Amino acid sequence: MSDTISDTFALQLQQMRSDLLAQIRAQRGGRISRAEAAEDPHALQSGDLNQAYSERDLEQALSERETAELRAIDEALARIAAGTFGVCVDCGADIPTARLHAAPTTLRCIGCQTRYEREHPSATPSL
Repeated sequence: MSDTISDTFALQLQQMRSDLLAQIRAQRGGRISRAEAAEDPHALQSGDLNQAYSERDLEQALSERETAELRAIDEALARIAAGTFGVCVDCGADIPTARLHAAPTTLRCIGCQTRYEREHPSATPSL
Protein backbone atom coordinates (compact mmCIF):
# COMPACT_ATOMS: atom_id res chain seq x y z
CA MET A 1 0.00 0.00 0.00
CA SER A 2 1.39 3.41 -0.91
CA ASP A 3 2.39 5.90 1.76
CA THR A 4 -0.27 8.35 0.57
CA ILE A 5 -3.03 5.76 0.96
CA SER A 6 -1.64 4.68 4.34
CA ASP A 7 -1.60 8.32 5.47
CA THR A 8 -5.24 8.68 4.40
CA PHE A 9 -6.25 5.66 6.46
CA ALA A 10 -4.12 6.82 9.40
CA LEU A 11 -5.98 10.15 9.40
CA GLN A 12 -9.34 8.36 9.16
CA LEU A 13 -8.43 6.04 12.05
CA GLN A 14 -7.10 8.87 14.19
CA GLN A 15 -10.36 10.78 13.63
CA MET A 16 -12.38 7.69 14.54
CA ARG A 17 -10.31 7.33 17.71
CA SER A 18 -10.75 10.98 18.62
CA ASP A 19 -14.51 10.85 17.99
CA LEU A 20 -14.91 7.69 20.06
CA LEU A 21 -12.94 9.13 22.98
CA ALA A 22 -15.03 12.32 22.87
CA GLN A 23 -18.22 10.22 22.85
CA ILE A 24 -17.01 8.21 25.84
CA ARG A 25 -16.11 11.37 27.76
CA ALA A 26 -19.50 12.93 27.00
CA GLN A 27 -21.39 9.82 28.06
CA ARG A 28 -19.39 9.37 31.24
CA GLY A 29 -20.27 12.81 32.46
CA GLY A 30 -16.85 13.64 33.86
CA ARG A 31 -14.47 11.73 36.09
CA ILE A 32 -16.82 9.03 37.37
CA SER A 33 -17.17 5.72 35.57
CA ARG A 34 -20.03 5.09 33.16
CA ALA A 35 -21.47 2.50 35.53
CA GLU A 36 -21.46 5.02 38.37
CA ALA A 37 -23.01 7.67 36.14
CA ALA A 38 -25.73 5.23 35.11
CA GLU A 39 -26.75 4.39 38.64
CA ASP A 40 -29.96 6.14 39.54
CA PRO A 41 -30.06 6.85 43.26
CA HIS A 42 -33.86 7.18 43.04
CA ALA A 43 -34.14 3.67 41.60
CA LEU A 44 -32.11 2.30 44.47
CA GLN A 45 -34.17 4.22 47.01
CA SER A 46 -37.44 3.01 45.53
CA GLY A 47 -36.25 -0.58 45.72
CA ASP A 48 -36.00 -1.22 41.99
CA LEU A 49 -32.66 -2.98 42.22
CA ASN A 50 -33.30 -5.14 39.16
CA GLN A 51 -33.62 -2.08 36.93
CA ALA A 52 -30.52 -0.51 38.46
CA TYR A 53 -28.54 -3.72 37.91
CA SER A 54 -29.81 -4.01 34.32
CA GLU A 55 -28.77 -0.45 33.55
CA ARG A 56 -25.36 -1.01 35.09
CA ASP A 57 -24.91 -4.22 33.07
CA LEU A 58 -25.85 -2.37 29.88
CA GLU A 59 -23.39 0.39 30.64
CA GLN A 60 -20.67 -2.17 31.29
CA ALA A 61 -21.40 -3.91 27.98
CA LEU A 62 -21.24 -0.57 26.15
CA SER A 63 -17.96 0.23 27.87
CA GLU A 64 -16.51 -3.14 26.83
CA ARG A 65 -17.63 -2.54 23.24
CA GLU A 66 -16.01 0.89 23.20
CA THR A 67 -12.80 -0.56 24.62
CA ALA A 68 -12.79 -3.20 21.86
CA GLU A 69 -13.31 -0.47 19.24
CA LEU A 70 -10.41 1.56 20.63
CA ARG A 71 -8.21 -1.54 20.65
CA ALA A 72 -9.12 -2.31 17.02
CA ILE A 73 -8.30 1.27 15.98
CA ASP A 74 -4.97 1.21 17.82
CA GLU A 75 -4.10 -2.15 16.25
CA ALA A 76 -4.93 -0.83 12.77
CA LEU A 77 -2.69 2.21 13.39
CA ALA A 78 0.08 -0.18 14.49
CA ARG A 79 -0.38 -2.18 11.27
CA ILE A 80 0.01 1.05 9.28
CA ALA A 81 3.24 1.81 11.16
CA ALA A 82 4.47 -1.75 10.53
CA GLY A 83 3.56 -1.66 6.84
CA THR A 84 1.07 -4.53 7.11
CA PHE A 85 -2.15 -2.52 6.96
CA GLY A 86 -4.52 -3.75 4.27
CA VAL A 87 -3.10 -7.28 4.22
CA CYS A 88 -5.41 -10.13 5.26
CA VAL A 89 -4.15 -11.75 8.48
CA ASP A 90 -5.32 -15.17 7.29
CA CYS A 91 -4.35 -15.49 3.62
CA GLY A 92 -1.96 -12.57 3.12
CA ALA A 93 -3.91 -11.13 0.18
CA ASP A 94 -4.46 -7.40 -0.18
CA ILE A 95 -7.77 -6.26 1.28
CA PRO A 96 -9.65 -4.15 -1.29
CA THR A 97 -9.43 -0.41 -0.63
CA ALA A 98 -13.21 -0.08 -0.74
CA ARG A 99 -13.49 -2.57 2.15
CA LEU A 100 -10.85 -0.67 4.11
CA HIS A 101 -12.72 2.61 3.58
CA ALA A 102 -15.90 0.98 4.87
CA ALA A 103 -14.19 -0.79 7.78
CA PRO A 104 -10.65 0.52 8.29
CA THR A 105 -10.03 -1.75 11.29
CA THR A 106 -10.80 -4.92 9.35
CA LEU A 107 -8.30 -7.76 9.61
CA ARG A 108 -9.47 -10.02 6.81
CA CYS A 109 -10.52 -10.03 3.19
CA ILE A 110 -14.19 -10.84 2.56
CA GLY A 111 -13.56 -14.53 1.84
CA CYS A 112 -11.51 -15.10 4.98
CA GLN A 113 -13.93 -13.05 7.11
CA THR A 114 -16.84 -15.17 5.85
CA ARG A 115 -14.93 -18.36 6.69
CA TYR A 116 -13.98 -16.98 10.10
CA GLU A 117 -17.59 -16.12 10.95
CA ARG A 118 -18.74 -19.61 9.91
CA GLU A 119 -16.08 -21.25 12.05
CA HIS A 120 -16.61 -18.88 15.00
CA PRO A 121 -20.34 -18.11 15.02
CA SER A 122 -20.23 -16.45 18.44
CA ALA A 123 -17.30 -14.20 17.52
CA THR A 124 -17.93 -10.54 16.93
CA PRO A 125 -17.38 -9.64 13.27
CA SER A 126 -14.30 -7.52 12.68
CA LEU A 127 -14.89 -3.81 12.90
